Amino acid sequence: MEATFLSKVVLPASLFIVMLGMGLSLERADFRRVLAFPKAVAVGVLLQMVALPILGLLVVKLFGMSGALAVGLMVLALSPGGVTSNMISFLARGDVALSVTLTAIVSLVTPFTLPLILAPVMDDLMGSSQAVALPVKETIIQLLAITVVPIFLGMVIRRFAPGAAARSEKPVKIFSIVILAVIIAGIIKQNSDRILDFFAQVGLSTLALNLLAMAAGFVGARVAGLGRRQGITIGVEVGIQNGTTALLVTSTILGDKVMSIAPAIYSLVMFGTGGVFAYLASRRGDDGDA
Repeated sequence: MEATFLSKVVLPASLFIVMLGMGLSLERADFRRVLAFPKAVAVGVLLQMVALPILGLLVVKLFGMSGALAVGLMVLALSPGGVTSNMISFLARGDVALSVTLTAIVSLVTPFTLPLILAPVMDDLMGSSQAVALPVKETIIQLLAITVVPIFLGMVIRRFAPGAAARSEKPVKIFSIVILAVIIAGIIKQNSDRILDFFAQVGLSTLALNLLAMAAGFVGARVAGLGRRQGITIGVEVGIQNGTTALLVTSTILGDKVMSIAPAIYSLVMFGTGGVFAYLASRRGDDGDA
């Protein structure tokens, strides 16, 4: 698959479909949950949108990362959760309703926060070697068009054609996982001559960020006084990111294949760690938390 076609056509179209699928599973009750459980939602959003980027910068500095690889990791840290986090939260016996609400809220806010935070971070990490600049206004518009518009479109379809929405949910969830795998395979193929070097450079850093993020989410939620199931969910939400969104920014908007390495490797890592986390969490009985 040609690189340009992958980044300019396949990736945006695929993410649009994935976010449409998210919208098909949402209803107004998912947003009313903010009023019903404000503490859990606030803690989850703050940990994902504040703590995760800080952890990303910490990992970048601790591992001595710089340039395009470091920017790619930060793009990932600024991305929302996705259907994968909802699935893992379910397998881990977490609070799936909270997971859906957090994913929806952060996904709606990310088109604004990601470019506004990423622009100065890129200046710092790329320095004088910066060959590409992030067009903030254009990035906001593109992310709104490819992520927020399909979410609302999916919600409209669910409202007026609930049967069609219900039938489409499972196929779209499967598609989202399969297409992410295809995109990652394409990125690995594009960088086949240097992929082992890239793994050596960012393999440990992506694993460290993933483990720190899940731990921070779970521990932070528990310290805030939330129940175990809510802690599990927030741990998953903070640690499991929407790799397709991150890859859209690095490959399609910024057009830098090296920046796509960290999000691609992180996406591979998170399936393994997320699966282990779900297994361990599900082995323990509930403590009665909602």
